Amino acid sequence: MTSTSPPPDRPRPPRTAAVIPAAGRGIRLGPGAPKALRALGGTPMLIHAVRAMAASRAVSLVVVVAPPDGAPEVKHLLDEHALPERTDYLVVPGGDTRQESVGLGLDALPEDIAVVLVHDAARPLVPVDTVDAVVEAVRNGAAAVVPALPLTDTVKEVEPAEVAGEPEPVLSTPVRARLRAVQTPQGFDRDTLVRAHAEVALDGEGATDDAGMVERLGTPVVVVPGHEEAFKVTRPLDLVLAEAVLARRRAHDGF
Repeated sequence: MTSTSPPPDRPRPPRTAAVIPAAGRGIRLGPGAPKALRALGGTPMLIHAVRAMAASRAVSLVVVVAPPDGAPEVKHLLDEHALPERTDYLVVPGGDTRQESVGLGLDALPEDIAVVLVHDAARPLVPVDTVDAVVEAVRNGAAAVVPALPLTDTVKEVEPAEVAGEPEPVLSTPVRARLRAVQTPQGFDRDTLVRAHAEVALDGEGATDDAGMVERLGTPVVVVPGHEEAFKVTRPLDLVLAEAVLARRRAHDGF
């Protein structure tokens, strides 16, 4: 009988973890629960986001960064919902900004994690193929990877008005073919992301894009194709669209 086991000296792929900052309140969705805990198809968006990361066989750990005083509640929430058994998860308290929260998530990672994904809890429907493409690009040598889509709208750079609603003068029209709308999960070589969080100082509300922090180190960032269903649920209309996408998945794919 021929053994199908890999040779013992074959190197194992580096372990991958996903960090999901979920400490924000999401005021643009209106009053109520924090955005990550809003229901989508009867299930909190955070659970959808965790499942989206755990759906990738490359992801062995998901770290959820909860509101500073809400870690026990989030841990209880995760315990109540079915998650893939092959994926472990941790819940850690977050900070006052997204940058601080991601940093606290990085601090909680075991030493054997070499690839880190950072994913928005408000992108609950990212397909597993997108997650896998980001992980593969990092494993193939990229220090930082972002999924992104070409823009369909023309974009104008303007001088912001001092009073909301006033006309704003146009400064330039960027070439649309060179622009991309960035999504998550963003993927990183762990050492690169840790260095970015150590060296890029917290300024005001902090960085909202981890790849941008890596760019400030002078480290190249590459783009892989994103997906139209990886949109961010920020406003009430986004939630309506997400409900429609989820209903279609359940009807056609048994999701």
